[in-house]
Amino acid sequence: MLLKILIALVFLSMVTSLAAGAGFLLRDDSQSRRLLVSLKVRVALAATLLGLLFYGFYVDGLAG
Repeated sequence: MLLKILIALVFLSMVTSLAAGAGFLLRDDSQSRRLLVSLKVRVALAATLLGLLFYGFYVDGLAG
């Protein structure tokens, strides 16, 4: 159950980072680095989400 909660939290964090990045794209000037930081956070969250999903499938395969 904890794994499902972690996956949901990481996914919601990715959506939040995506929305923040869209806001930074529309509001900030061209010299701002906030959009780049938002993209880096989103990539790290995506890698974390993939790792959690692979771990979940691996553990489920061992149990079944």
